[in-house]
Amino acid sequence: MTDQIAYMDDAAATDVGRLYKGRLLRLLDVRAGHTVVDLGCGPGTDLGALGEAAGSAGAVIGVDRDPAMLAEAGRRHPGGRLRRADLAALPLADACVDRARVDRVLQHVDSPGQAVNEAARVLKAGGLFAAAEPDWDTLAVADEDLETSRGIARCTAGRVRNPSMGRDLVRLCIAAGFEVRSAEAVAMLFRDFGTADRILALRRNTERAIADGCVAPAYGDRWLQRLEAGPVVAGFTVYLVVAQKTRA
Repeated sequence: MTDQIAYMDDAAATDVGRLYKGRLLRLLDVRAGHTVVDLGCGPGTDLGALGEAAGSAGAVIGVDRDPAMLAEAGRRHPGGRLRRADLAALPLADACVDRARVDRVLQHVDSPGQAVNEAARVLKAGGLFAAAEPDWDTLAVADEDLETSRGIARCTAGRVRNPSMGRDLVRLCIAAGFEVRSAEAVAMLFRDFGTADRILALRRNTERAIADGCVAPAYGDRWLQRLEAGPVVAGFTVYLVVAQKTRA
């Protein structure tokens, strides 16, 4: 779990991480006095920024199913309002929050559609839901061996529960009764091997691709060696969608 928390902190600290998180916060338009719920709050990475936006008259609720994540969130934000729950069954009343957000969590859950439905349920009429999710089918790593790059990218995407979640956000929001206000894409681009490996797990995913038979061992090993030597250009797309609950 410590490794997972470190990964989330590393991702948030990258230049592109700060860029898209800042953009998502602006799109969510949190105002003083608002009640905000962070769905899948993890170790509390974004609770501070949400709290600053809501001010002393507002409130921020962090929801996560993992007790270790909630414990870390509580350590970082003493006195925070934290709830242990599955996103498909939120322990919140109908129409009780002004803003709801989810950040790179729906890609992992069993029922992303139900999670979006729950966000709609707990939002007040006129409330906003903001989501940021990757589309792992857009993962691309530059290399002279295009087929090996494609093979490792396909293998990596195949290990994610909902790899196309980014492009599915608009559809899920409409199905939940939201009115989609905006949808945009952010390129998550990495130019150094260390950062790319921390965020994309290049070494681990190359080993997995070889073990799964996606690429031949010799080709995978040489591919990784070239990346370690540089240059590196690797990236994927994150979709940012903001939707409004227009009906009570």
